[in-house]
Amino acid sequence: MADDTNDPLRLDAQLCFALYGASLAMTKLYRPVLEGLGLTYPQYLAMLVLWESDDITVGDLGRRLGLDSGTLTPLLKRLEAAGLVTRRRDPRDERQVRVALTEAGRALKARARHVPEQMFCAMGLELDELGDLRRRLHTLQARLSDAAAEPDSGS
Repeated sequence: MADDTNDPLRLDAQLCFALYGASLAMTKLYRPVLEGLGLTYPQYLAMLVLWESDDITVGDLGRRLGLDSGTLTPLLKRLEAAGLVTRRRDPRDERQVRVALTEAGRALKARARHVPEQMFCAMGLELDELGDLRRRLHTLQARLSDAAAEPDSGS
């Protein structure tokens, strides 16, 4: 059998596969912690945004999370059914829907304070390593978003 360790089409040579695997592992790690809060991972991300900026438009929330309204709407319906958020038409612009935390949604923030620390401990990284990794991933995400937004160069 030929040595194919330098084959660029090997699965383990793909950055996308490393990122995909890391994302799956991260979500799996979050699952039991978030179950105690009654949240899924995407719901947790939405709540993080709302804890930063309460009473925002669905469009703004979608932009922050990189989600379209078709994905975001069912997620928000479940958060609303759980009593954590309310959705209402913006009185100044009826086309806009605003999302706001309820008292229960605001109170959940205190119960969620342990989540980042638990994840940090589970990752086994030093604080500076974590910061560097996060910065590098944000840079990669921005570059990939820019590349995806560029019109096809005719190839």
